[in-house]
Amino acid sequence: MNYLADRVSWINESQTIAMAKAGRELKAKGFDVINLSFGEPDFDTPIHIQNAAKQAIDDGYFFYTPVAGYPELREAVVNKLKRDNDLDYSMNQVVVSTGAKHSIMNVIMAIINPGDEVIIPTPYWVSYSEMVKLVEGIPTFVEAGVESDFKITANQLEAAITPKTKAFLFSSPCNPTGSVYSKEELAALKEVFVKHPEIIIISDEIYEYINFIGKHESIAQFEDLQDRLVLVNGVSKGFSMTGWRIGYIAAPLEIAQACEKLQGQFTSGACSISQRAALAALISPLTATYEMRDAFLKRRDLVLALLAEIPGLHCNVPDGAFYVFPDISAFLGKRHANGIIETSNDLCLYILNTSYVSIVPGEAFGAPNCVRISYAANDELLREAIKRIGDALSKLD
Repeated sequence: MNYLADRVSWINESQTIAMAKAGRELKAKGFDVINLSFGEPDFDTPIHIQNAAKQAIDDGYFFYTPVAGYPELREAVVNKLKRDNDLDYSMNQVVVSTGAKHSIMNVIMAIINPGDEVIIPTPYWVSYSEMVKLVEGIPTFVEAGVESDFKITANQLEAAITPKTKAFLFSSPCNPTGSVYSKEELAALKEVFVKHPEIIIISDEIYEYINFIGKHESIAQFEDLQDRLVLVNGVSKGFSMTGWRIGYIAAPLEIAQACEKLQGQFTSGACSISQRAALAALISPLTATYEMRDAFLKRRDLVLALLAEIPGLHCNVPDGAFYVFPDISAFLGKRHANGIIETSNDLCLYILNTSYVSIVPGEAFGAPNCVRISYAANDELLREAIKRIGDALSKLD
């Protein structure tokens, strides 16, 4: 007898988690596995944020929190958006959740009905499509390849819009590609949205501070879109606070109130200690954040240089986040001792099982000819990992 609800079969397991799990299993058997599959900074949370959490414990922050977050944290989000992005929001438009993933799911549940279409540029973060499917929405993909720096054009966006289109969901800087939309590119997309006032834009900006080309440009800056734009952010990436699980939205009041209502029946308010730590992150100088960003930039350049020495890999130059997303088409169809490389998943499993390096197949992100390699690791590990990958690829014929 099948006791499970149908929705369980509608979605796929996260391949980023699956590859990390496979790597851990090999490591538990004694193999020297290098994990470049997780989207997680390898730095410790900055000490002033740690101290704020300790102080919160000393100060007795032990009890349930307001569903939308502590007022002082929501106010800090408002001030951050004004300080860093020149955006004007009220505290009532901010909802704090248990991570940016939770924030996005809240929004999708609040706005998508069965049969509604959500346009998602490809490559996309692995959970976007599955979230849409969970609420019986229809993900509609717009493909962008390495030749266009994995960014879609206004013409592509226009062509994807149908009478059923309800939302547009994207990230910049992007996971998995590291691509960053310029102000001019966002302005071109904005002109399309102006012609379609029924479409809600969800802008995932969790990698805002890991930006190698200067000022972060948010699509929220365009006043034409203010009444239907949801900005998603959090502290996981820019402050190395992945385990603290704090994300937030800034949204039109109606959507913010809907998300608060839904969250009140699912998780209620986020962790009290984590919220106090997030408050310290948002109100303090960004010195530690920029030091991490600069370290990621050096690692990016190192990894790109090492990958350039491997024949057959084709990379763009990512302008943000901490991933490279090489095209591996040249290796599809090649053979190894135990079979043929037919997909990027085959290639990742081959590399994991022969060279003990865990990376993520592009199928997870809607780009089956690519793989994602995280460079959230120290230089020594990155050099060794890329060497192993190169050795494994050289043995294919």
